[in-house]
Amino acid sequence: QMQLVESGGGLVQAGGSLRLSCAASGRTFSRYAMGWFRQAPGKEREFVAAIRWSGGSTSYADSVKGRFTISGDKFNDTVYLQMNSLKPEDTAVYYCALERLPRTVQAASNYDYWGQGTQVTVSS
Repeated sequence: QMQLVESGGGLVQAGGSLRLSCAASGRTFSRYAMGWFRQAPGKEREFVAAIRWSGGSTSYADSVKGRFTISGDKFNDTVYLQMNSLKPEDTAVYYCALERLPRTVQAASNYDYWGQGTQVTVSS
């Protein structure tokens, strides 16, 4: 049983930066990866970034590569998403998720636990 809580969302102007945090609590017998997804009004939930919990390898959507950085702090059981050079099209609710099994990290359906989301709004 795991609980994920996102924080750090807010309003920022285009070109600015935000850092999202996802704090995990509870116990799970396995953890393969932690990921970030986002969903804008009228659009499907899309993959943003993921980090392999053991080894630290990362994966990014093409739309954010070079601008966003995902990282993890195992001691505090927290995953971060550093977002730089933000664009209005980055506006969305951002969700943190945990994938237990070694499946494709880009697929939302492969994740087992989800946070409630945090709103990120980028103004022009």
